[in-house]
Amino acid sequence: MSPEVTMDDLIRRVGELPPMPQVAQRALDLIRDPKSDMADVAKILAMDEAMTSLVLRWANSAYYGLKYPVSTVHQAVTYLGYRTLHSLILAASVASFLERPAPGYALERGELWRHSIAVAAGARLIAADFGQKISEEAYHAGLLCDIGKLALEILLRNTNTSQPDWQGRPFNEMELSHFGIDHAALGAELARRWRLPNPLVDAIANHHRPSQANEGAILAAAVHLADAVAMSLGIGLGKDGLQYSVDPLAVERMNWNDHKFNEISDRILPFVEEADEFIRTRRFMA
Repeated sequence: MSPEVTMDDLIRRVGELPPMPQVAQRALDLIRDPKSDMADVAKILAMDEAMTSLVLRWANSAYYGLKYPVSTVHQAVTYLGYRTLHSLILAASVASFLERPAPGYALERGELWRHSIAVAAGARLIAADFGQKISEEAYHAGLLCDIGKLALEILLRNTNTSQPDWQGRPFNEMELSHFGIDHAALGAELARRWRLPNPLVDAIANHHRPSQANEGAILAAAVHLADAVAMSLGIGLGKDGLQYSVDPLAVERMNWNDHKFNEISDRILPFVEEADEFIRTRRFMA
């Protein structure tokens, strides 16, 4: 690890990332509370007009294919359900900092956001056979799987990763070897600070090594494969994108094959287009 940057500095850098907006955190807590109802959620979201507008903008996107546009959170819950609303709120919450550039990974502004949305969408589709609860959790894990890069990239800015000792091994292993921690572990730490469920934390921590996941084994496998699809499409490659291999256990666990790879590749592209429009809308409203 660089003598100028300690482990505590990295953890502190994670903590300095913008906290989840209070309105979003309260809304997500209510969604997880079986005693709450949609009126409670709508009341909380109404306190943040910008977030409400962004959630509704995405709810009305082509992906959900609603016959009629929704104009209130109450309608969004009615047509899409709590779990999907949960995903929309989370995406609206993290867009502002996933949009940031990560020069240490050679990711320009917006590239990490586009990659995260592609992985989230792909993970949701891959996990669909396990039911809506699992598939939406896979979306959440995919959305946040690389958020730790925003903390670790400060070290990579001054590291020559073209040297031979950085080649031929998975990039996250080299992060661990050189810095004592990898971006996945840093992302998991942020997820813990946000009080996200343990399976999500586990999946984020192990999305490059899904065979080591426990509570989040299915989520980690789905994210791992979706990440491979996004990389193959050149979405948010950065300097590390081509230095990961596909875990055979994830392939077996998710019954993965060439047909599914091609199908998911085709289906995630519209999500990336929506992600671009989402950011343009957010900037306009800022």
